[in-house]
Amino acid sequence: MKSIKVKELMVPLSEYATVAEEATLYDAVMALEAAQEKFDKAAERDKHRAILVFDKNQQIIGKVSQFDVLRSLEPKYEEIGDMKAISRFGWSPDFVKSMLSNYGLWEKPLQDICKKAARKKVKDIMVTYSEGEYVSEDATLDEAIHLLVMGYHQSLLVTRGTSMVGILRLTDVFGEVCKMIKSCSI
Repeated sequence: MKSIKVKELMVPLSEYATVAEEATLYDAVMALEAAQEKFDKAAERDKHRAILVFDKNQQIIGKVSQFDVLRSLEPKYEEIGDMKAISRFGWSPDFVKSMLSNYGLWEKPLQDICKKAARKKVKDIMVTYSEGEYVSEDATLDEAIHLLVMGYHQSLLVTRGTSMVGILRLTDVFGEVCKMIKSCSI
């Protein structure tokens, strides 16, 4: 079987939803919708689930995922702390439910959703990319899978030298692996 390169599966940055770090949540949602409408339907790819964020130098510095949008609508989550670390402890469903009342979560956050979307800045809800979330366009799919699995990432930024040229999404990698499995003559 031939070795697949990252550039064969990546989504070029020009096809992805992007906003400036000073944009609002509303702007990000609109950019996501516009990118989804233009995305190549003939390629039968999944719609985008995140918005890439660029700085004043037009460099990608982070992303806003569906999870980040939902979390940002309830500011009291910040009082709880690092939810990734907390979730790894395996709290019981009853304990997690009790947090709703103990922290007063989700009492009225959707009532003012329009105001929140207009005021909330993308830079305040985005997640910045870490060193392990970059992969060369010439890297093999094997290497990319390793980075995705070890970092538990939903995507990787694809680089060409020092430039960012695309995004490799877990959903596209998974789709390619499924195609390989289906082609097996077992």
